[in-house]
Amino acid sequence: MTSDRSAAAEHAQKLLRQISLELAFVDPHAPRPAEELLRLVVELEQAVAVHAPQAIRDLAAAARGRVESSPGVAATPTTDAIVHLHDWQPRMQEAVIAWSREPESGGHQVPVSPPAQPAVVQPRTGIPAPTASASTTEQFSVLPDDADGELVRLFCSESQDLLQDIEQGVLVLEERPENKDTLATVFRAFHTFKGNASVMKLAVIQRLAHELESLLDAARRGAYRLDRRAIDAILAGADIFKRFIDEMAAQIEGNGVGRQISLPVAAVIDEVKSLLSGQPQASPPQAARIATPAPVVSAAVAQQPAVVPAAVVPAPAVITPPPPAAAIPPAPMPTPTPTTPADAEQPVVARPAAAAASAGAGAGAAGLIRVDTAKLDGLIDLVGELVIAQSMVTQNSDLQAVASEQLARSLGQLRGISTELQRTALSLRMVPVRGTFQKMARLVRDLSGQVGKEIRLVLEGEETELDRTLVEELGDPLVHMIRNAADHGIESPTDRVAAGKDSSGTITLRAFHKGGMVFLQIQDDGRGLSVSRIRGKAVERGLISVHEQLTDREVLDLIFAPGFSLASTVTDLSGRGVGMDVVRRNIERLRGTIEIDSVEGRGTTFTIGLPLTLAIIEGLLVQVGDQRFVVPTLSVRESFRPLHSMMSVVQGRGEMVSVRGTLTPLLRLANYLHIPDAVTDPTQGIVMVLEAGQDCRCVLVDALVGKQEVVIKSLGETFQNQQEFAGAAILGDGRVGLILDTTSLVRLKLKHGEAA
Repeated sequence: MTSDRSAAAEHAQKLLRQISLELAFVDPHAPRPAEELLRLVVELEQAVAVHAPQAIRDLAAAARGRVESSPGVAATPTTDAIVHLHDWQPRMQEAVIAWSREPESGGHQVPVSPPAQPAVVQPRTGIPAPTASASTTEQFSVLPDDADGELVRLFCSESQDLLQDIEQGVLVLEERPENKDTLATVFRAFHTFKGNASVMKLAVIQRLAHELESLLDAARRGAYRLDRRAIDAILAGADIFKRFIDEMAAQIEGNGVGRQISLPVAAVIDEVKSLLSGQPQASPPQAARIATPAPVVSAAVAQQPAVVPAAVVPAPAVITPPPPAAAIPPAPMPTPTPTTPADAEQPVVARPAAAAASAGAGAGAAGLIRVDTAKLDGLIDLVGELVIAQSMVTQNSDLQAVASEQLARSLGQLRGISTELQRTALSLRMVPVRGTFQKMARLVRDLSGQVGKEIRLVLEGEETELDRTLVEELGDPLVHMIRNAADHGIESPTDRVAAGKDSSGTITLRAFHKGGMVFLQIQDDGRGLSVSRIRGKAVERGLISVHEQLTDREVLDLIFAPGFSLASTVTDLSGRGVGMDVVRRNIERLRGTIEIDSVEGRGTTFTIGLPLTLAIIEGLLVQVGDQRFVVPTLSVRESFRPLHSMMSVVQGRGEMVSVRGTLTPLLRLANYLHIPDAVTDPTQGIVMVLEAGQDCRCVLVDALVGKQEVVIKSLGETFQNQQEFAGAAILGDGRVGLILDTTSLVRLKLKHGEAA
């Protein structure tokens, strides 16, 4: 963007902010009330006259025409003019922002939002009252002028916890509005949020929190029964808080300092007042209507302080949304049936999200302290270095030559203490997947309304613990797969009934430990995947040939191919063929696997396998030529020295090894990595059978050296594009050993003769 164009866009945005303030305080009874408006609009029209696209110039001219159509500059502006300008200002703001971000080459049409529904006019003053439409937004600054950075960070961190409690508690109330404990929890969260906002001098947020607190207080006292409309209003308010807090966190870190954001605060406040007064609904203030893009939060802000020890305060969630209903008249709330202590202690294996969440509602955070994640990671790195140093000391040849029983006992004690210290430090990184699972509750609730289907979410194994980094990285893949399940997997209620199923579909999110790994499953009881249809689409797109022979599982794996999609139409949720390939890539980047099981007409299950932690692995040390490598033990199914009778060559597939009656392809690691002086005769070396999900491959190495727990070190940006190694480790003798990426090796497609 040239300097002239940039200056014009910046000036236009400044004028629009001034127009917004003028509209907010316009007094129809003041002398010459439209004069300042006219001056600002005319100046705006001049600012965009040269460099702006025609659409923006037309909008500016239309605004000037509206103001000039008033009966004289000194007279009271017409109601129509004020209504138009209240609708026009946010649309003009969005258009100017889009223009300012447009590349200099041009050619892109600046999007202009369509006009909103006419605003509701207050009879006495003629000033339009905000409606709940997407266009009814106001511009807000998020940072006080004298903001203290440390205080703002603390406020943002505490607010995130409060918002999580609010959102998940409200979802419980949607299913059980009479739940007094949850009502009290959510009410206290809003009350605390309001108090914190008051301390930070955030008057707008304080006012919105007060109104929502009043609604919950009425429900708490039995004067109002929460219904779907009230839940929508509360969630819309929570989304406003989240946008405000995210922007606040970004700006305190130096990203976009001083910029304003558009939020429909007045619309939500009006809706809450309508609910309490029993007025009919004008337009639901759903979260989806807040369409302004969320700000980009810096990496430093995104890494919120961790909670140590590894425990997350349970928060409620619910999924099954009832159909929209009219406002329920005020009525006394029934008293919930008390549960006995014995009832409360019964374990629940599989339960709907609402029940799972309410089991932990109101749990306190006693005994927990906040520790910055950078400090925690630094501690774990130091412990890893300590373990490496201890291993180097105990394996030192000079010490091993000393025949001292006391020294041997002391070294053994040192080894035990360092090992226990390492395990304790690593446990600090472990957090339950509950938080990530229950975030999906809101997603499924919103999706069920968006796609017009009845969907419930069942959570299992929420207490399963996983490395904090893995939990953070799982969010996007889970969101994508759940969106696919809701959009493509679950049928419409009519289709489900016709197929003999219940009208409401079920998505199950499950976590469990097995074989030293953590497995996550996303299961739906929908239409399932059609193998024949996937194969036909893959042939059509040139992914496979017509005559290529594939198993059903190999055909199902084709949905992970880039650009592959079975959707006949592109929707807001899916259908563009981007996503599943990224899901697999992200899972494999975490040293995990993903597999599909599907039965047409009955449903689909995605199973994700992940290591417990990314910080340490137990590995087998192998020798290839003069090089040593670490192979993760969990990836090794078995190892053996093969016989000549077990070796064969299959045309088109290369060398094969007969492993328990099954021909498995052989990869000569020395040939693939170009290592000289290695074993060439498989019967003189060791064959390791490596697994990646349901796939496997034999890998030839010279010898097995030993078994060792190693701390994983990143290879850095220089080697980020290579696929052979997952990292490096410092071995007991001080040398560096590369850790093999077994998933990449198993699924490697070699050129003809490359592994021979």
